[in-house]
Amino acid sequence: AHAASAVLNFSENCTPDILTPYLDGIVSKLLVLLQVLNERKLRRLRESASAMCQIDMSHAAFNGKQMVQEGALTALASVADSSQEQFQKYYDAVMPYLKAILVNANDKSNRMLRAKAMECISLVGMAVGREKFRDDAKQVMDVLMSLQVSQMESDDPTTSYMLQAWARLCKCLGQDFLPYMSVVMPPLLQSAQLKPDVTITSADSDANVDDDDDESIETITLGDKRIGIKTSVLEEKATACNMLCCYADELKEGFFPWIDQVATTLVPLLKFYFHEEVRKAAVSAMPELLRSAKLAVEKGQAQGRNGTYIKQLTDYIIPALVEALHKEPEVEICGSMLDSLNECIEVITASSARKQERAERAKAEDFDEEEGEMLKEENEQEEEVFGQLGDLLGTLIKTFKASFLPFFQELTSYITPMWGKDKTAEERRVAICIFDDIAEHCREAALKYYETYLPFLLEACNDESPDVRQAAAFGVGLCAEFGGSVFKPLIQEALSRLNAVIRHPNALHLDNVMAYDNAVSALGKICQFHRDSIDAAQILPAWLSCLPIKGDLIEAKIVHEQLCSMVERSDQELLGPNNQYLPKIVSVFAEVLCAGKDLATEQTASRMINLIRHFQQSLPASTLASTWSSLQPQQQLALQSILSS
Repeated sequence: AHAASAVLNFSENCTPDILTPYLDGIVSKLLVLLQVLNERKLRRLRESASAMCQIDMSHAAFNGKQMVQEGALTALASVADSSQEQFQKYYDAVMPYLKAILVNANDKSNRMLRAKAMECISLVGMAVGREKFRDDAKQVMDVLMSLQVSQMESDDPTTSYMLQAWARLCKCLGQDFLPYMSVVMPPLLQSAQLKPDVTITSADSDANVDDDDDESIETITLGDKRIGIKTSVLEEKATACNMLCCYADELKEGFFPWIDQVATTLVPLLKFYFHEEVRKAAVSAMPELLRSAKLAVEKGQAQGRNGTYIKQLTDYIIPALVEALHKEPEVEICGSMLDSLNECIEVITASSARKQERAERAKAEDFDEEEGEMLKEENEQEEEVFGQLGDLLGTLIKTFKASFLPFFQELTSYITPMWGKDKTAEERRVAICIFDDIAEHCREAALKYYETYLPFLLEACNDESPDVRQAAAFGVGLCAEFGGSVFKPLIQEALSRLNAVIRHPNALHLDNVMAYDNAVSALGKICQFHRDSIDAAQILPAWLSCLPIKGDLIEAKIVHEQLCSMVERSDQELLGPNNQYLPKIVSVFAEVLCAGKDLATEQTASRMINLIRHFQQSLPASTLASTWSSLQPQQQLALQSILSS
C-alpha cells in the first residue's frame, strides 16, 4: 500500500516524457498488486476477455487485499492520466483486470474498490483515446448504467465516483456518448439540485461538541447560533455541477435537449454561498450553455428553435451573472465571473459567419418572401443581442470603473471591428456606447484609448444612422470634458463634425433630434473646457442659437444648467457686446420654464427665475423693454405668472 502511494505521489506531477522510461516496471508491479485471482483463472482471463463474466471472486481473498488493491487502482489511474497515449501499450494487459473488479466487486464491503475501478477505467480510457477504448467502452457503460438505475445507499461512494467516471467517459467518447445521456442526466440533475443539509443550534449547546468532532459536518458560529452543514451533500452537489459543465463543454450542440433544465438549475447557484466550488462550476457553465444553444440553432439541431431562443437564454444568464458579480465575496470567483462574461461576449459577438450565411441564402435562386421575413427576424434578434451586450458592458464599466480596463483590453479584438463601416448600424452604435462608458467612468485611465477610438468617434458623428450620430456626438462631449490635452489637437475637427450635425437640413426631424441635441451638448462642453482653443466670440453665440434643446431630456437638463451658470458669472462672450444676446438668453429661460420639469431640474429653474428677477432690477428700462418684446406673447404671460408667484 505504501509503495502504491509512492507511485501515486511520483506520477501525479510527471509529464509523459519523464514517466515513460519507468512505465514497464511500474505497470507490471501494480498489476501484481491487483492479482486477486488464482493463476489458472488469470491465464483464462488473459486468453479471453469474455471469460470475465464467469469469474467468481472469493470475498475473503478480495477483502484480504482490499486496501492494497484500492491503492494500486488509484496509482494506476494516476500513471495512465500522466502518461496519456504512452499508456496504450499496456491497455490490453490492464483493462481485463479493471473490468473484472468492476463486475465482481459488488459486495457492500467492496464498494470503494468498485468505485476506484470506475475511476481507473475512465482515466485509462481518456489516456488511450476513443479508438483504443471503443471496444470495451460499451461493456463498461452497460455495467455503469445497471449501477445507475439500481438503488444505492445514500453513503455509497459509488455515486460520486460514478458521476466523475461518466464525465470522463463523455470526454473520451465525445458525440458517441449521447445515447447514454438519458440515463446519466436525471440523477446528475438531482445531485446538482440537492439542498444543503443544515442544522442550527445554540452556540453553547452540548450537542455542538459532537459536531465539532464529526469531520462530515462543517460548523460556523454566527452570534449566538451555530450552523452545521453536512459537507458530503455539498461535495456531491459541487461534483454534479462540475459534471454538467463538462457535458455542455464536450457535447456542444448535442447538449441542447438539456440546456433549459441545466440553466434553471445552475443560474440560481451563481449565488450559492454555502460552497465555493458550486459557484465556480455554475460560473464556468454559463458560456458553455450559450455556446451549445448557439451551435444547435446554427446547425439546425435546436428542435425548431431559432435566434429568439438564444436571446431568451442570454436574457436569463447575463443579468444573473452580473448581479452575482456585484455580490460575490471572493476575489478569485469575481475573476472567474469576469472570465465567464468575457466568454459569453465572445459567443454573442461571433456573428460574422452567421451574417455571411444569411447573405448567401438571400442570393439563392429559390429564396422567397417567407424566407426573407425569417432572415429579417434573425437579423433583428441578433441586433437585440448586440444591444444587450452594450448594456452589460456599460453596467460593468459603471460598477468597476478603471478596474474594468484590463478586462476591456481583452475584449478590444472583438469590439474594435464593430466600428467598421461593413458592420450594421446597431453594432457601430454599441461599440461607440462602450467607448463612451469607458471615457465617462474611467476618466484619466481611459486616455490611452483616445488615440485609437477618437478618430472613429469623430467620423461616426456624420454616420448615416441617427442613432450612431447620437452616440458619437455624446462621446465627443465626454472626450471634451475628460480628455484634457489629449483632446486638444482634435478640437477643430470636432467642431467641424458637430457643426455638420447641427446644420443638417433635417436636424430637428424626429429621427435626428437626439443626435442634434447631443451635438449641441458636446459643443457646449468644448466651449466650457477648451475655450482657450476656440474662437469663443463666434462659437458661443452659435451654441446659444441652438437652445433650448428639447429632445434628449437628460442632455437638456445638463445644457440648460450650463447656460444658467454662464449667465450667473456674467460670461461676456455669451452675453455679447452691450448684452446683445440677452434677449435670446431670456427667451431660452422662458421656454425652459414653460416646459415645467422636462427641460431643467427644479434647482436650475429656480436659478433662472432669480436671474430674470435680477435683470428686472438691474437692467436699464430700454434694455428690459426690448428684451421683453422679443418674447412670444404666451412666453410673456407665462413669465409674468411665474415671477409673480
